Amino acid sequence: MKDLILNNTDSELREITGAVLEGRRLTPDEALTLYNRADLSLMALLATTVKRRKSGDAVFFNRNFHIEPTNICIYNCRFCSYHKPEGDPDSWELSEKEILDIVRRFDGVPVTEVHITGGVHPSRDIHYYGRILSAIRNLRPDISIKAFSAVELDYMIRKAGMSYTEGLTVLRDYGLDSIPGGGAEIFDPVLRRRICREKADAETYLAIHEAAHMLGLSSNATMLYGHAETPAQRIDHMIRLRELQDRTGGFNAFIPLKFRRENNRMHELGEVPVTEDMRNYALSRILLDNFSHVKAYWPATGKNAALMSLAFGADDLDGTIDDTTRIYSMAGSEESRPTLSTTELVAMIRSAGFRPVERDTNYRTVKEW
Repeated sequence: MKDLILNNTDSELREITGAVLEGRRLTPDEALTLYNRADLSLMALLATTVKRRKSGDAVFFNRNFHIEPTNICIYNCRFCSYHKPEGDPDSWELSEKEILDIVRRFDGVPVTEVHITGGVHPSRDIHYYGRILSAIRNLRPDISIKAFSAVELDYMIRKAGMSYTEGLTVLRDYGLDSIPGGGAEIFDPVLRRRICREKADAETYLAIHEAAHMLGLSSNATMLYGHAETPAQRIDHMIRLRELQDRTGGFNAFIPLKFRRENNRMHELGEVPVTEDMRNYALSRILLDNFSHVKAYWPATGKNAALMSLAFGADDLDGTIDDTTRIYSMAGSEESRPTLSTTELVAMIRSAGFRPVERDTNYRTVKEW
């Protein structure tokens, strides 16, 4: 099959294919050529080769739940279906008790991670969120706390008059273990001014993640794709992440996040087809040669597309979620009540021909199924 695919490609594509198979890093121009000219079968072949080089036949998942403290946000990004201004009847703002009650719902449940992210609330400061981290740590000292996107961190740390290193140190002392990847969107400054003019820019996002890594806090990285961006802008985004990973090695996984059109001001753009999702997963796995994992976030793509992505380089299906996130359901994802049991995740992974591995936040093995 490999020879058949290669025999039907031109000399430039064969050279790029050889580079990937040999483990040589692609340049941005080579990545763009591959993205624009390779057919899906070649993309799948190359991405699967890289995935197996990284993690063999393993596909990972964890037992996790989310807390979304508020959808009140000082920003109003054009792509966002989650944002509500203060006073809007559809806004919410969980009290500290309500947040901790979510944690208590999982008493006796063998979860390994809580994921906390939400809107950038105008009134909440770093110590408010720090107290929540500390209270969660007291309730569940056994679980990892992954909390606050770079956009949330930028606001709360600047409001406190601290440097990023100082603010992250304070939050680490309260109980923060790692940070999620949200808020990256697309790094290109021209496009960013169009879709999220007000929020933290690419340099801020990268600086916060670099400061976290230097403090021993791991993180994930994301990219919002499938709206107004070009393939070259996606590649530029990934290259910037690859360069930071070269310096720090602190990213656990890259997560492509699909734009969903419902209830936002970019509705007219529509959504890309699943073939485009797969091409993007494959390019991510091929280009980000220093990332150990590429995650298919199934509440965004849907379970079927996430399962398909395992043939295009993804090696992680996120986690059980247990109906604790509304970000993508509000944007029109078919997963309106996102939850999967460990039994379902294991069955999905096995059905794709891979070996299920339950992990913790930093990809240490919890159980091989």
